[in-house]
Amino acid sequence: MSQLGWRVYATNHHTGHLGLEQAVEAYRDEYLVERNFSRLKGHPLSLAPLYVQRDDHRVGLVRLLTIALRVLTVLEGVVRQQLQAQQEELAGLFVGNPKRRTAQPTAERLLETFRDITLTIVSAPGFAQRHVTPLSALQQQILARCGFSAAVYGRFADDS
Repeated sequence: MSQLGWRVYATNHHTGHLGLEQAVEAYRDEYLVERNFSRLKGHPLSLAPLYVQRDDHRVGLVRLLTIALRVLTVLEGVVRQQLQAQQEELAGLFVGNPKRRTAQPTAERLLETFRDITLTIVSAPGFAQRHVTPLSALQQQILARCGFSAAVYGRFADDS
């Protein structure tokens, strides 16, 4: 059947409760558990075969990476919900195609926009100066979608 371009959808809802178009939309927008396992095993978390001497190290690493996976999932979900509620899309997330827009950005693409941020601290006896890279408009949009104020970011460096 896949060679003919057809897909088979099955549901336990009655057609009066869930029509064909609604069922297809629900299927396409479903939360995919497999995607999280892929994230956990590959990039960006990279839970790969490794040698540890103690079992508690293995357990600790898996727990830490599971927390990181939850953070990625929540970040992605919050931004997508905000974009959907405001019926907006983000542009500038795709390298090489800055005008391409999306209403369903991945957490990896969102975090990638913050890659070039640096915090520089110059310390001397009785003196400390800090400078942080200014936020771009896209980075400010992402922080706003997450519910964070850009002012919080500015507190990292009072001398910027």
